[in-house]
Amino acid sequence: MTIEFASPATAPRDSGHPATVTAGLIERLAAHVTADADATAVTKTAPYTGAPLAELPVSAPEDVEGAFTRARIAQRLWAATPVHERKRIMLRFHDLLLERRHEVLDLMQAESGKTRRDAFLEVSDIAITARYYARRAAGLLAPQRRRGAIPLLTHTTELRHPKGVVAVVSPWNYPLSMAAGDAIPALMAGNAVVQKPDTQTALTALWALDLMREAGIPADVWQMVVGRGSSIGDALIDNADYIMFTGSTASGRRIARDAGVRLIGASLELGGKNAMLVLDDADIERAADGAISACFPSAGQLCVSIERLYVAEPIREKFVAAFVERARKLRLGAEYDVGIDVGSLTTPSQLETVTAHVEDAVSKGATVLAGGRSRPDLGPLFYEPTILAGVTPEMTLYAEETFGPVVSIYPFDDLDDAVARANATPYGLNASVWTRDGAKGRAVAARLHAGTVNVNDAFAAAWGSIDAPMGGMGDSGLGRRHGADGLLKYTESQTVAQQRVMGFTPPAGISYRLWATILTGWLKAMKRAGVR
Repeated sequence: MTIEFASPATAPRDSGHPATVTAGLIERLAAHVTADADATAVTKTAPYTGAPLAELPVSAPEDVEGAFTRARIAQRLWAATPVHERKRIMLRFHDLLLERRHEVLDLMQAESGKTRRDAFLEVSDIAITARYYARRAAGLLAPQRRRGAIPLLTHTTELRHPKGVVAVVSPWNYPLSMAAGDAIPALMAGNAVVQKPDTQTALTALWALDLMREAGIPADVWQMVVGRGSSIGDALIDNADYIMFTGSTASGRRIARDAGVRLIGASLELGGKNAMLVLDDADIERAADGAISACFPSAGQLCVSIERLYVAEPIREKFVAAFVERARKLRLGAEYDVGIDVGSLTTPSQLETVTAHVEDAVSKGATVLAGGRSRPDLGPLFYEPTILAGVTPEMTLYAEETFGPVVSIYPFDDLDDAVARANATPYGLNASVWTRDGAKGRAVAARLHAGTVNVNDAFAAAWGSIDAPMGGMGDSGLGRRHGADGLLKYTESQTVAQQRVMGFTPPAGISYRLWATILTGWLKAMKRAGVR
């Protein structure tokens, strides 16, 4: 199959330097897709221009099944590979990633339309993730002594075994973070991975795979398939031993249902309608800067970005003025350098959703304080950072996730009311609290129904604290990534208990009645001694 590349006029440039995204690179990455040689192709377009970027082969269900067959063979050898050798490969991947960052920055921008600043955050994220799990895996996977049933006589150990072959389904909005970030702990735990990245940004995921193979991972341990979920989704679920999915709540429900039928585990990071609370003692200028960082990264196409902003009435007027002023000054553009603040939306469907949500709100009485319009003069999928006031429950964006550069502002007089309104959503992914009083901020954070809450930060503080778990409550998902949970979820725990000298039946010559009396006294003594 011929792999086509966009014309030189649409090839990315990095601060005036020659493009790193070449026809040869596209062809090499496309070759990593698990698909028949005569597979049909899908054409990818560049969000900045709408012009064709590349063609990728499309995997069929039988390709997925073949990938799992090869992965199972490879996984047995990979699981037997000492953890220190897996660590060496992962740290080599870390180094290669940082050395070749400009290549993947160009690739991410070309595929997703995000700014270079936002793309670099993904590089940083994956470097941190690779280093963390490379250095933590041995300790997390080591056998752990547990308290035995009878002290000194019961020797109990907890072991960790890999699940087997993990299916990872990753989204288009953060193509490096979500693709490599979920594969890394699964691989470090001794699993093989068969992954379906979103087609729109599959090249970035394939680039990570290519780099991992260069670092030394065996070819069949991490494989990728490309195609629509309606075509190959069943084959993924039917063959997987565990599923990691990031995407919409509707799709997550279907995956959870199908995983339940098979009695396999699933970790799901789904949608959000995240809230930010600006308390009456907040530093207004700092909070306004924080709101910009919270609402508009990656053109708002971020699961943890803020779409609802609750502001204490005593500072509302000053805060709104500062926030609007900053939003109006944001620089939009299709440039491959760090001078741009906000990039493009990624797909036409996202532009349609953002436009429909804003138009619906305005038609029902909402006020546009900033933005509120698309920018075809910059590119086909640009939309201005938009701030709305007067949003009411009958408006679509009041409760539904927009997933774009749109935020609604709501005043509040009573903190308890603000907390209740922030929690009045089926979602529970991320939240933000702004105050000069850190203790007060943490206390408010503990009352919010969200898997991560940031005090005086938008989302990076919690996300970047990779030693702590990250995930959603309610309709925002199941399971956690990051921290110990992010690796151990890809393992099966096994308890091995050895009983020595004597067990739970009476020794010879002692009746069951006397034995029960002896055990009763022993249990009371253990309680008095404070033994757990």
